[in-house]
Amino acid sequence: MDALELIKIRRSIREYKDKPIPKEILEKIIDAARFAPTARAVQPWEFIVITKAETLKRIAGLAENGRFLAQAKACIAVYCQDTKYYLEDGCAATQNILLAAADLGVGSCWVAGDKKPYCSEINKILGLSDAFKLISLVPLGYPKGENSFKAAEKRSVQEILHWEKF
Repeated sequence: MDALELIKIRRSIREYKDKPIPKEILEKIIDAARFAPTARAVQPWEFIVITKAETLKRIAGLAENGRFLAQAKACIAVYCQDTKYYLEDGCAATQNILLAAADLGVGSCWVAGDKKPYCSEINKILGLSDAFKLISLVPLGYPKGENSFKAAEKRSVQEILHWEKF
């Protein structure tokens, strides 16, 4: 798919079919994540793919804005080592995950991690020390809705574009 079209049709999907995501698809999504831009070429990221329903439910119970994670077929926890630009690097990788998932027909949604009160508890569940920063949780699943991937209503370019100054 054309990259600009893909950017326009990617949506946050919170309802999923009861259909597993093949391991090969999950690996392709992670492969896209590792090609994100990274400050100073540090590549501080680590990705944990969670597919066990019990673990997904435990994490969903902690993330107040991610309760729907319990119905996902997989979740990617994006972590970064605590480097100077860990948040920027991890966010870039998360965006690549969202775009790759949409390109492969998999629904996703960005659930915040960094600085949330549940980070330490999720670290314990996933076996990480607090030396790693949870950037995001990205639940994945095949969308329930037929029209899940379509462009959203957005403010026009003329409303948001400013030349030279505000």
